[in-house]
Amino acid sequence: MKNVIEIFYKAFNDLDAETMVSCYHKDIVFEDPAFGVLKGNRAGNMWRMLCESQKGKNFKIVATNITCNSKTGSVHWEAFYTFSKTGRKIHNKIDAQFIIKDGEIIKHTDHFSLHNWAKQALGFKGYLIGGTSFFRRKLHFQTNGLLDKYEGI
Repeated sequence: MKNVIEIFYKAFNDLDAETMVSCYHKDIVFEDPAFGVLKGNRAGNMWRMLCESQKGKNFKIVATNITCNSKTGSVHWEAFYTFSKTGRKIHNKIDAQFIIKDGEIIKHTDHFSLHNWAKQALGFKGYLIGGTSFFRRKLHFQTNGLLDKYEGI
């Protein structure tokens, strides 16, 4: 069996959203601190939107400690990019867990410190509010609004 997680992260580093999405099961459930829970096509469209937004920019990921078998997998990955709203450099450290079904990722959960991300993205304001549930809700509203716009909703 090909390591679907290795394929996914190589494609991500190449900003190849279609290959990334092809690693997902049609019933995919994705979750992370920035978007919350996304299911099915919406999860795939999130990757399409993110990859499109980073093309031609200084984007890089490094994936390490990749494990994958026929049922589960995990990876530690780090993203390096510039946050477009503030122009601030981001180095986000993420741990991901996967459930595999029929050789495809059916559940993908990314864990990272939203507070640390907010400090990098927003500076002092992120330091003050980045760890609050208010900030998380507001970010979910904003990121999902961008995804709605991308999807033409």
